[in-house]
Amino acid sequence: MKTLLKNGTIVNASGSRRADVLICGEKIKVIGEHLESENANIVDCTGKLLFPGFIDAHTHFDLDVCNTTTADDFYTGGRAALKGGTTMVIDFACPNKGESLQYGLDLWHKKADGRTACDYSFHMTIDDWNESIRAEIPKMFEQGVTSFKMYLTYPAMMIGDGEMFQALQELRKYGGITGVHCENAGVIDALIAEHKAAGKLGPENHPRCRPDVLEAEAVGRLLKMACVADVPVVIVHLTCDASLKEVEAARARGQRVYVETCPQYLLLDERRYSLPDFEGAKYVCAPPLRTPYDQARLWKALRDGEIDTISTDHCSFTLKQKDAGRDDFTKIPGGVPGVETRGELIYTYGVAEGRITKEQMAKYLSENPAKLYGAYPRKGAILEGSDADIVIYNPEGEKTVRAKDLIANVDYNPYEGFRIAGGIEQVYLRGRLAVENGRVLEDKGGVFIPRGLSDLK
Repeated sequence: MKTLLKNGTIVNASGSRRADVLICGEKIKVIGEHLESENANIVDCTGKLLFPGFIDAHTHFDLDVCNTTTADDFYTGGRAALKGGTTMVIDFACPNKGESLQYGLDLWHKKADGRTACDYSFHMTIDDWNESIRAEIPKMFEQGVTSFKMYLTYPAMMIGDGEMFQALQELRKYGGITGVHCENAGVIDALIAEHKAAGKLGPENHPRCRPDVLEAEAVGRLLKMACVADVPVVIVHLTCDASLKEVEAARARGQRVYVETCPQYLLLDERRYSLPDFEGAKYVCAPPLRTPYDQARLWKALRDGEIDTISTDHCSFTLKQKDAGRDDFTKIPGGVPGVETRGELIYTYGVAEGRITKEQMAKYLSENPAKLYGAYPRKGAILEGSDADIVIYNPEGEKTVRAKDLIANVDYNPYEGFRIAGGIEQVYLRGRLAVENGRVLEDKGGVFIPRGLSDLK
C-alpha cells in the first residue's frame, strides 16, 4: 500500500519545509519535491501542516487508584489519544508493593495488547526496593522497558530516599532513565491533617495542602540525590517557577535534568478549585494547578528550551467517581483527562498565539519524547525510514472544545469552552489512515514498541 502526501509543509523539530511524503507500507519511503508514484493514493495537503505523530509519554490507563479504576482503559484511552494526534503513548506498568516487576509488566501487557488504537510502550514503576527487584532490572531492558518511575509522595508508592538513591545507582549501570513525582509527602500529610481537623474539606483546600514550595523542595532533594548518584533524571509534570529554579541550579552544577510539563499547568490555574457546587473537583490532580504567574513562567521556559516535553498525565475519572470526595477533598480521585485535546490546545495557545514555534511544538510533542525514551528515529520525526506516523493539521477555521464531542470515557472536559484554531484532519499510524475528520477508523491497530536507551542531549 502506498500513499503520497502532496504539497504539505513538513514540520520537524529541526525545521519546516514544503515537500511531498511517499509512504510505502508502514514506513516513510521518500521525502522530496514533485514526487510521483504509480498506484499511490494521493492526498492533497496544500495549506496543511504535517507533524510527526505525537507521543504522550505520561498516561494512566486502566489504573486502580483511590478505591476505583480510571475511566479510560487502553481501548477508550487509545482511541481518544489517536483522535488527538497521539500515535504512541507510554503508560506506567504499576506492580503493587510485594509484587514483582515482571508481574506488573505482564499485567499491563494483558491490559493493552490487542486492545489499543495507538502504538504503546511502558515505563516501569518502582514502588518497592529489595534484592529481588534489583535482580529484575536487566530483564526489563531485555523486554524493551528502559524507563522507570518513582515517587516522593503517596505512601503506597514511595520507597524512601535511601532506597531511591540505591535504585538510581542501579539503573545507572544499564543506562536507564527515571522520572520522579516530586512533592514532600510528610508536610503534605501534616497540612491535610490540619485542614481536616479544622473542617476544611472542600476542593479549594487541595492546593493549600500541596503548595509549590513542597514540590520545589522535593525537586531539589531529588536533584541532589541524582547529583551524588551521577545519574540523569526526569522531573515529571513540573508545575511552577519554584521548581524550575531548582532545575536551573542543578543544570548550573553540570547535571543532566529533563523536564516534563502538561497542558493543565499551561492553561488552567488554581482559581478553578474555588468554583461553586463542587465544580473544583474536576480539576483535582497532583501536583495541583498553580498561579497565572507560574503559567507564564512555564510558557517562557518552553520558548527558551528549559522544558523538554509536554505530556498529559491523562488520568481520567467520571463526575460520579469524583463525587466520592464531596465531603472530604482527600477522597477525590486525582487526575484529569488530556490525551484527546493536547495537540490542538498546544497548537492554538502555543503556536497560533506566538508563545512557541510550530517546530518547538514538534520538538516537545514528538521528537524529544522519542529521543528521551529511546524510540527515535523510529518515532518522533518525519524522516525517510521512520514509521509513517503523521498528523495532518489544518490551521484554518475554528472550533470549541465540548465534552459532548469527545470520545474519551469521561463525562466532562477541563477545557470545556476553549477555542481551538484549526484542527487535526487526518492521522496516519504506521502508514494507515487511522483518523479522518475526527472519526477513528482503526480501534485496535496499535502495537507494543520496545525501546532502546535515552538519546536526548
